Formats: sequence, C-alpha cells, structure tokens
Amino acid sequence: MAVSPVLVIKTVDDSAVGVRARLYDDFVEHEIVLNSVIAYWWANNLPPVVKFLELFESVIKRTINELMPHKNLKIKYEVKADDELENATSLEINLIEVAADETGFKIDGKQLILNGLAKSSEDHESNEFVKTFEKTIETPDIVLKKYQEMKK
Repeated sequence: MAVSPVLVIKTVDDSAVGVRARLYDDFVEHEIVLNSVIAYWWANNLPPVVKFLELFESVIKRTINELMPHKNLKIKYEVKADDELENATSLEINLIEVAADETGFKIDGKQLILNGLAKSSEDHESNEFVKTFEKTIETPDIVLKKYQEMKK
C-alpha cells in the first residue's frame, strides 16, 4: 500500500499560519506571519483577503515543491468571506483537494479561519461571499530544475 503525502495547515496563536508537507520522515514547513503581511497590505492599500489567498497558494506551492519537485500543482478550495474579497474582513478557507503532478495529498487541517484581516467601518454592510476556486499552478522549468537540484 502506497503512503500518500500529507499537507498540514494550522494557525499558530492567531499570529501565523503554518504550512507543512510531509512524506514518510521528510517534511518541509513554512509560516506566514500574519502581523507583518497584514500591516504591509494595510499600509499600501491592498485588499488583505485577496493578497492572503495569493500568498497562501504560493506558500503551499513552494512547500510542496521543496518536498516533491513537480510541474503542476492542482489546488481546489472553497472560500467564505463576509463580503466580496476586495472588501472582506474575515475569511474561511476549506481545502478540498491538493495534488502535485497527479499525486494527491491527504489534507490535515482542511479549514482555516482568519478574522480582522481588514479594517471595517461602522456603516459597513456585509454580503456573504462563497466561491470554490480550482486552479492549476505551473512551476516554470528553470525553477523546477532548481528544486530538483536541491533534492539531490
């Protein structure tokens, strides 16, 4: 019986999001330090929820590539927010599927909930937003070659 790689997503004291990929005894782990990135997004008037989703995908891609170099990462997740993503202050991500070049990952910590990502005003009306994203993120050949060299 083949062992599936595992992707673990967890919050660390509401100040960071940990992303860990594991296969047998090998693992790679990265953290997204929320205070730093949120302060940067606020200071530059960038939509925190949109930027967090971009960063989250990127960190998953990088983490898995360091463990298992791959060309294509398929990721499927559902997002629930308290408003359209550009104006949302809270976010719930439910990971549905993650696969690197057709190798599926078991997902531990499928749900991630973050609050206070953006400043909201008193008169802010929220409109619940729910959408499922399904993406294939390609690793450029030159980057894939570097990851493969790192694994040797």
